[in-house]
Amino acid sequence: MRRCFVAGGLILGLAAHAQPPAAAPAGVPGGNLGPGGNQPAYITPYRKATVEDTAAVLERIRGYLDAATVGKIVDRQTNAEITDFSQPNPNATFERGEGITYQPVGYEWGVTYAGMLLAAEATGDARFNEYTARRLKMLSDALPMARALQAAAPAGAPAGGAPGGPGGGGARGGGRGGLNLRSMIAPGALDDAGSMCAALIKAGRAGVGPDLRPVINTYIDWISHKQYRFPDGTLARMRPQADTLWLDDLFMSVPALAQMGKLTGDRVYFDDAVKQIEQFSARMFNPQLGVYMHGWSMSAPEHPEFHWARANGWAIMAMVELLDVLPEDHPGRPEVLRQLRAHIKGLASYQAPTGFWHQMLDMPDSYQETSATAIFTYCIAHAVNRGWVSPVAYGPVANLGWNAVASKVNAKGQVEGTCVGTDLAFDLAYYYYRPTSPTAAHGYGPVLLAGAETIKLLKNDAFNITSAFGVIQFVPKK
Repeated sequence: MRRCFVAGGLILGLAAHAQPPAAAPAGVPGGNLGPGGNQPAYITPYRKATVEDTAAVLERIRGYLDAATVGKIVDRQTNAEITDFSQPNPNATFERGEGITYQPVGYEWGVTYAGMLLAAEATGDARFNEYTARRLKMLSDALPMARALQAAAPAGAPAGGAPGGPGGGGARGGGRGGLNLRSMIAPGALDDAGSMCAALIKAGRAGVGPDLRPVINTYIDWISHKQYRFPDGTLARMRPQADTLWLDDLFMSVPALAQMGKLTGDRVYFDDAVKQIEQFSARMFNPQLGVYMHGWSMSAPEHPEFHWARANGWAIMAMVELLDVLPEDHPGRPEVLRQLRAHIKGLASYQAPTGFWHQMLDMPDSYQETSATAIFTYCIAHAVNRGWVSPVAYGPVANLGWNAVASKVNAKGQVEGTCVGTDLAFDLAYYYYRPTSPTAAHGYGPVLLAGAETIKLLKNDAFNITSAFGVIQFVPKK
């Protein structure tokens, strides 16, 4: 049974925070039926997505991000671009200025680089790869100087001099401390390492950007050997609460381990990735609901469950990323595939009629959230394309999800309705009242991935997509 939270003034408070439903498409009025009483007035467009419209949405995002993401390193006193990195410059910093919003490094941007790579593949538009190549070259060029500045900085001081630079990367990217690339040089958490590691390996395999194998090795060394683990090997956190699991950490580790297994051929990485899926799932997956809780505490394992949407997104994406490269003969593959199918079945049951998923999956009075909807859309479409789940059952879920996501990309190319960064909490109000923002970095990579995979879904020749009798159906050709 789905739970609904209807307590006192909370629902009244939510009314001011919750997002309004997406606008009805042109020519479709409000109410239950359209003109003549025989055409449903869907809030989100109920139609087959098109390659052309989807590609246009992706291009709007690329254009916005190309202008809004750091693309060069400058001297903060003269604002002149630095191109010679042979000597340490204590004034070096990421460019600043109106419209510069996002750091070029951090787990959110690992997802964004992966999304750009997939968008280039799906559309054939090289500008998506150019976005990634330009930033990775900048980081590669700057790393020797950043290492020298970090080595010379007093303990506790930010590398690169005085604070400055755009938000979005925080301490991971170091935009608040000049040319601080600490997360690439000496990562200190899974957030620093996993997403970027996976993206760098994918970029290298696609021939996009410079060779960053030393950084990849640094990242994977942290994940495999330095991150805190439970005695059974499960990757865990000691702060802010000791001995806790964050569902987010499946994505902050498994894709990197999987990609490293693909890169090196060493099955130890695949074994570790499968173990993380199995051991997180044993503690955190609710088989009755078909979804995961966000956090789990070893000190109080009977605590309440909160089914935060984006964390479920990180979990399902970790499974998809692993299955993409996990050898067919690996003994853990059937269990990972079974878990993915169980999760997809559970998630599909919580999709709203608008195509969105809610901030709290099983609580429809919580607001509709874009980044999680995009992740679910990407993963379900990808599972259909790979033949892991039925196109008949889940193709329409992905199609409706993309129509919902596309309605949240505004004319500037910004993604609206994305929940900002969220910590682990053991009270419901915290999750309910997390704000949304069009500058939240978490929304862009998922939407790029969802759109690119939707294009692949539309081009998939294993089935026809029809709208006979007013219903979207995916009809296998065989």
